Amino acid sequence: MKKNHDTSHGRRTFLKAAAGFMGTTLFGSTPFRAFAQSTALKPSERCFVFVYFDGGWDQLLALDPRDPTVFTADRVSQTRIQPGYSFTDPSIPTRPIVPARRPGAAASNITFGPAVSTLAEHYDLMTVVRGINMTTLAHEEGRRYFITGKRPIGAAARGSSTATEVVGQMAPPVPIPSIAYNVETYNDRYPGSANALKVSKSSDLLLALAPSSTQLDSELEKQLVDFSGQPISCEAAAYGAGGVGTMYSSSRGQMRQVISSRLDNAFRFEQNTPEASAVRTAYGLGDSGPYDDAAGRAALVATALKKGISQCVSINLAGGLDTHFGSQTTHALNLRKGFESLALLVKDLRATPHWAGGNFMDHTTILVYSEFARTPLLNAASGRDHHLTNSCLLMGAGIKHNTVFGRSGDIAMAPAVVNLGTGESDPVSGQNILPDHIIATVLASAGLDYSITRVEPLRSLLA
Repeated sequence: MKKNHDTSHGRRTFLKAAAGFMGTTLFGSTPFRAFAQSTALKPSERCFVFVYFDGGWDQLLALDPRDPTVFTADRVSQTRIQPGYSFTDPSIPTRPIVPARRPGAAASNITFGPAVSTLAEHYDLMTVVRGINMTTLAHEEGRRYFITGKRPIGAAARGSSTATEVVGQMAPPVPIPSIAYNVETYNDRYPGSANALKVSKSSDLLLALAPSSTQLDSELEKQLVDFSGQPISCEAAAYGAGGVGTMYSSSRGQMRQVISSRLDNAFRFEQNTPEASAVRTAYGLGDSGPYDDAAGRAALVATALKKGISQCVSINLAGGLDTHFGSQTTHALNLRKGFESLALLVKDLRATPHWAGGNFMDHTTILVYSEFARTPLLNAASGRDHHLTNSCLLMGAGIKHNTVFGRSGDIAMAPAVVNLGTGESDPVSGQNILPDHIIATVLASAGLDYSITRVEPLRSLLA
């Protein structure tokens, strides 16, 4: 069939967006009419946040530090490890962080890299998993491996995102079950209601949720009407074959009802209201947006969870980490900005009561990850390259706290083989820790089916 070349680029874009966004415009398992008539949203009893640090982080600065008085310059040929803390910004400490004891908590069992900054204060909610073998040094593969818990086929993701698994299994009664903020998202086995609403900046979210009388929206509405009738091109027919047109036709009126509820107002932090002012104060935001920096994104996460708008939020909190050339300062500052923004989020969730008892962190599981790490040795350009041995951070509900599991080697920070039951080194019968184990543990922490990972969770980390 010949393509209709009169079809505008905007229409093609719309149809593609329709196919990917359909599940989220259906807003999960809550009937639109019931949602629109409700006076208040109820937060999920169990929430999830998946935090991505983009580019491959330096674990010496983050979750797997080394003492520079032990790993000294004169031992580099032996250890193949250079902490390099003195090569960063003067505001970054030159030693690992041992957090002060929190009132009512045991002393910290975790030592953090200098760039973790204020997030280290929340050690009593954390498990750090070290020595993860990523089995790849490619950005796309490492990122998609951690997002899905399945080794990609080449660079192609395999399976659904963990957030999709969560909302697909739990079917939370919230309007937008999952938001993916500048993070990839996949769905290979669940209905459209499990899809994430994918946004790249805060204005995308506002545009998706806010009513408008602009000509653009009028044109999109016209395209919706066209789309629900006879296919307008081969491209339209291809999308329509999956039932997209039929579902839009039946839900268009309900979509209008939800949009009329003005969920977008929850994310308009520039408003002159006590609630918006409190958000700006808590996250150090200015009086006017857009709020697309790391702190603004953290505020968006908290709002989506606390307002009962979403159950899962996947978010990119730090970028600019793929630093190969003499840029230790840039890397350290970008890392710190991400960790400090996450600290603001955790502080907020700890301080906010949850309807089911306790605070929001008692009901929220957080996974913090990057696609791989940086080499423990500086290269000839005084930067760091890609390294297999990774770490991640688990926090909150369902997870054992104040714990370190696994380790990297003291020579070249090689991934250690460990007893997967205890995390202790076992060079005889031990195994590598893989991203599969981390995702299985996250799912098991909420009592969900983790069989898609084809491994057992790290059971000693389950609360």
